[in-house]
Amino acid sequence: MAQQGDGTDVLSMAMRERAEFADLLDSLPPEQWEAPSLCEGWRVRDVAAHVISYEELGWPRTVLRLLRAGFNPEKANAIGVAEYSRSPAELVRLMRTYERPRGLTAIRGGMIALVDGMIHQQDIRRPLGLPRDIPHDRLRTALRLALQAPPIGAAKRARGLTLVADDLHWTTGSGPEVRGPGEALLMSIAGRPDALPDIDGPGRHQLAERM
Repeated sequence: MAQQGDGTDVLSMAMRERAEFADLLDSLPPEQWEAPSLCEGWRVRDVAAHVISYEELGWPRTVLRLLRAGFNPEKANAIGVAEYSRSPAELVRLMRTYERPRGLTAIRGGMIALVDGMIHQQDIRRPLGLPRDIPHDRLRTALRLALQAPPIGAAKRARGLTLVADDLHWTTGSGPEVRGPGEALLMSIAGRPDALPDIDGPGRHQLAERM
């Protein structure tokens, strides 16, 4: 079972995740910035814009954006993507500038920056066929924290199931088992059907129905 890390550990992991995300974006040719991601209706450039779209707001402007969106997270995210319609070079620069998360993404020591960043990096990598070897300690932490983040919906999807990351020696929950690589489990509980072929077990069908 993954152990509870302290806030410093989560923050350092979030910062490394941001740095590696920026490295990925910096390596993409122009045509891949326009490619579709796993996020419905979002291109690669839209996902990149979303990841950094709360960093410059501060709390007053974050609340204002939520008010404009009627406190609907999806609408608030769409506003952020529209406001950060920047060039690839500018989006990479911003990702590097805000390697240390702040504001909304810095909640609980950078929990949102770590989990949201890891999932969204895979939202880009999977459709582009760019596999990644995620450090195991970081992936274990992201799996644990994803189940504590209501906006992701992971806890609802995983309820009554036993999750087993067979490459990480990590397990949690009770009930029918869902087994696979840690990255595929993370993406599955985050609601990405693209990861379903990579997991197995008697609870797989139940998890798929909740997506």
